[in-house]
Amino acid sequence: MKPTDISAPDYFHKVVDCQWACPAHTPVPEYIRLIAEGRYSDAYMINWQSNVFPGILGRTCDRPCEPACRRGRVEETPVAICRLKRVAADFKDDVKHRMPKPLAKNGKRIALVGGGPASLTVARDLAPLGYHCTVFDADPKAGGMMRSQIPKFRLPDNVIDEETDYILNLGVEFKGGHRIDSLKKLLGENYDAIFIGSGAPRGRELDIPGRKEAAANIHIGIEWLASVSFGHVEKIGRRVIVLGGGNTAMDCCRTARRLGGADVKVIVRSGFEEMKASPWEKEDALHEDIPILNYMVPVAFKHVSGKLIGVTFQKVKAEYDAKGRRNLVPSGEPNQTIPCDDVLVAVGQENAFPWIERDCGIEFDKWNMPQVDAKTFVSTNPKVFFGGDAAFGPKNIIWAVAHGHDAALSIHKMISGEDITERPLPEVHVSSQKMGIHEWSYDNDISGDKRYKVPHRDKVIALKDIKAEVELGYDVKLALGEAQRCLNCDVQTVFSAPACIECDACVDICPMDCITFTENGEEEDLRQRLKAPSPHQDQALYVAEGLKTGRVMVKDEDVCLHCGLCAERCPTGAWDMQKYLIDMTHAGTTCQSKARSAA
Repeated sequence: MKPTDISAPDYFHKVVDCQWACPAHTPVPEYIRLIAEGRYSDAYMINWQSNVFPGILGRTCDRPCEPACRRGRVEETPVAICRLKRVAADFKDDVKHRMPKPLAKNGKRIALVGGGPASLTVARDLAPLGYHCTVFDADPKAGGMMRSQIPKFRLPDNVIDEETDYILNLGVEFKGGHRIDSLKKLLGENYDAIFIGSGAPRGRELDIPGRKEAAANIHIGIEWLASVSFGHVEKIGRRVIVLGGGNTAMDCCRTARRLGGADVKVIVRSGFEEMKASPWEKEDALHEDIPILNYMVPVAFKHVSGKLIGVTFQKVKAEYDAKGRRNLVPSGEPNQTIPCDDVLVAVGQENAFPWIERDCGIEFDKWNMPQVDAKTFVSTNPKVFFGGDAAFGPKNIIWAVAHGHDAALSIHKMISGEDITERPLPEVHVSSQKMGIHEWSYDNDISGDKRYKVPHRDKVIALKDIKAEVELGYDVKLALGEAQRCLNCDVQTVFSAPACIECDACVDICPMDCITFTENGEEEDLRQRLKAPSPHQDQALYVAEGLKTGRVMVKDEDVCLHCGLCAERCPTGAWDMQKYLIDMTHAGTTCQSKARSAA
């Protein structure tokens, strides 16, 4: 194998699996260490720079970072990264004075359609640079789907108000209650760029017999949640069926329980494990006594003279073809009718662009989605950019934030007359953590604690108040315990072959058997000759040559705990622990040349 180029910006970035998995590339271990030190405001600002909504995401994020957490490879549960983010938000001081001070207006005007996370991220990046950003939204307050579709018992209004205000107070103009009905008209108002972050505002229909006749008691899930959020709906029938297996379905069933639904069921066409809802969302629903029935396909809404009385389901089973593809086929059991008073349909969301005229220079694909470049987020009209659910369909808040950062960079480069396809490399900082002979600037002890549970409000009390937040968050003591579980994956083991005397002291002391000195070879062969075989080809091997014997040092990044014992034990200092901090390039940050970034 060729020696590993540890100067390449992405090499150690990939080793910090949680940060690599985060669409916004939040430096997770860095802010967790700050939480452990009680520096909550500093931890909050690190989050704010990358994911923009720490308090909101600390309650609602889909947590792509946690399945990637290295802790999950040495025990069952990863670090509670998401809920530690909330700790930074809950215990920070007043941070208003730490927000950017906008530059003088530069005369350039940006229109942002939709007041959700994608548009607000674009405004957060561009407003400090002097752009006049105007956000248009049909709702009276900013937040988009964060405000309208996430129940208050998961995300209180005061948290949304605080974090959207941080952005609006950067000099952003917000026009609430202002629906954009014509893109052609907006283009005629001579904005220098337009960003469309209007989400996926339309819930999918379920067109089966009885839908029209019983329409009064059949509700589209996301529209119903918005009506509840804005106070237009305050009750529901006693018996409720929720159709769908995603997070929206989980929000619907839990909301229905709080509005009078004593008998609420979630009914899904797939199996329990195949449901799109996050595991913790399903757990919360089950905890609130909401059964989830699987492998049942709705075939008809039953009604008497237009009054809904139940839903008829066909029972199915999963069969798999030779390629492992699943098909749902009838099980042969008789259909089952389940009585109900109301049905909430949460079988998916889709985009709706009736307000975008088809002669605006924007091409649409066969699914009626705009053609958007996945790297720059520009449409086929060079002045119009898309992001969030409006760009590629429904996903989640953290992806919308990532889209917003990339689109803002494109807009800034476009208006500056630069090539928007040239994406600057991130800025990288590497610093040794060695303070003395055996002293490190960070706590490298490996905590043996299991994941700490987040305290919840008593179920009886929670179900009586639709605005009572269910998760209470970690207190300071629990947060410290959970933060200690982080393995500091951003503090890298860096090897210097010229200093190595090949005494094998590092091999002997390594608790994970992840260091091997051996003859070089092809990767497949080398992986089998390590002290502990390394079967996971998606995880890197750190290979260093230049040893006096001609052998190579190979470290398996998959199982390394970053404990620093190798560096502590090494008699010649061939191993060092170096903190690797990567700053992703946003609009207005210094654009690093490739040569400089790789240095």
